[in-house]
Amino acid sequence: MRALGLGVLLALLPPPAPAETFSAMRSVRAAMGAEGRLLRRLRAYLREESARLRRLTRFYEKVQALHQDPQASVDNPLLAFSLIKRLYSDWPNIVYSDEATENTQALHDGFQEVEQELPGAEDLDGAARALMRLQDVYGLSVKGMANGVFQRAGAARPPLYSPGRRVALSADDCFHVGKVAYDTGDYYHSIAWLEEAVGLFRLSYGSWNPEDRSSLEDALDHLAFSYFMAGNVSHALSLSRELLHYDPSNRRVLRNVVKYEELLEKGTVTSAEPLRRPNGTHLQSRDAYEELCQRPRGQSGPEHLPHLVCSYETNGSPYLLLQPAKKEMVQTQPYVALYHDFISDAEAETIKGLAGPWLQRSVVASGEKQQKAEYRISKSAWLKDTADPVVRALEQRIGAVTGLDLRPPYAEYLQVVNYGLGGHYEPHFDHATSRKSPLYRMKSGNRIATVMIYLSAVEAGGSTAFISANFSVPVVKNAALFWWNLRRNGAGAGDTLHAACPVLAGDKWVANKWIHEYGQEFRRPCSADPQE
Repeated sequence: MRALGLGVLLALLPPPAPAETFSAMRSVRAAMGAEGRLLRRLRAYLREESARLRRLTRFYEKVQALHQDPQASVDNPLLAFSLIKRLYSDWPNIVYSDEATENTQALHDGFQEVEQELPGAEDLDGAARALMRLQDVYGLSVKGMANGVFQRAGAARPPLYSPGRRVALSADDCFHVGKVAYDTGDYYHSIAWLEEAVGLFRLSYGSWNPEDRSSLEDALDHLAFSYFMAGNVSHALSLSRELLHYDPSNRRVLRNVVKYEELLEKGTVTSAEPLRRPNGTHLQSRDAYEELCQRPRGQSGPEHLPHLVCSYETNGSPYLLLQPAKKEMVQTQPYVALYHDFISDAEAETIKGLAGPWLQRSVVASGEKQQKAEYRISKSAWLKDTADPVVRALEQRIGAVTGLDLRPPYAEYLQVVNYGLGGHYEPHFDHATSRKSPLYRMKSGNRIATVMIYLSAVEAGGSTAFISANFSVPVVKNAALFWWNLRRNGAGAGDTLHAACPVLAGDKWVANKWIHEYGQEFRRPCSADPQE
């Protein structure tokens, strides 16, 4: 599967309806705004309810005082009248008052006003998978994550990210992450997260949170079966017995206990082997990819440093004479260069603003089809050079720095990408590796080069990792990363296999410009060496 770059087709689509909140941080921020409106509605509800309860309290205290006063006798005709009037009129008014219903209805109406903007079940599951992805790629401790700490498991090193405000997860939060794994048969992750849920539920057992949907019994039930499926029958039995302590009439769990006891008595249970982490996308280079993502600041080994230089470049272009490009050679094989301060803050904000309303879930190409994929979590939009003078100026700058022809159809529209919660793109090539790829519909050959512009900074994660070449490049705000996808002989450069590491913290935006081989014959001519 390869990235789909048919901006000619996608730029014609209408703005998307709100959906897939988890796949772009812009959508997550919009959800924060929706919750702000709900908070205002809840504040109004609490204000009205507090006033209603104060009135009820005054009524209660007045009547209670009469009942406790030995001098208050119904022999007094005025007191007797007030008693009869209260019982006939006041109490029914209190008991059958519509005020509470009206306050609740106002809260319901406020929720319905924003309901279409709220995340759905797919978003919640996607957010849970994002946490598991961050756990895996960065080797994070689940216990640490539950406590709001981004610490590598079994490591004494400083946290990978220290948020300004630590936010711990609740027992119900941990249960949902574990259940998402459980529902897909992923017991490696379900056990770790359900263990945290059980521990937290035990600490708070007996107290009730109105927002929780799960309980200690739910967590014990799912954790016990996870251990059974992982081959640890004795622990499944122990957890099931604990569950029966809280829910002794649960017949299904009673049957499970009998089953587990029989298995252990017969001695047919083998010792449980360590659980292996699932590889859902069958990624062959997973270990190398994750090691590069974890590498501090994305640095390569010192053996590469003597070949790398920084320079001011005009590339023979009059456009760059007064303001040369600030070029840093990142790698010579494959050829990868980073151009610092390639765009300004104002230009980056303009591009993000233009693309924002048009963002849709990023897709990949499989044969001649396009589809969403778990290994690419982001939203993207396509901008023509006619969209704004800033886009036109950026395209001119890209042409000057690369020396390539960007006129249609020699290059695709500018693709703007906003990564989501734990947003990433697993190892892939930008160039097509099959003639069936949709890239060839443009009738301009394969992608010869990539220019990727970092439109924002991130707090942690999000590096661009070149797997085969064993180096990675951290996000550098307003810089542009350039590399050749094809060799001079037109063959794909296998050492450009690259990936976008998951964003651990922050809001990552990039703009991609893919340039095709047709039109570049005299700008990047073939070499005398047919192997080059």
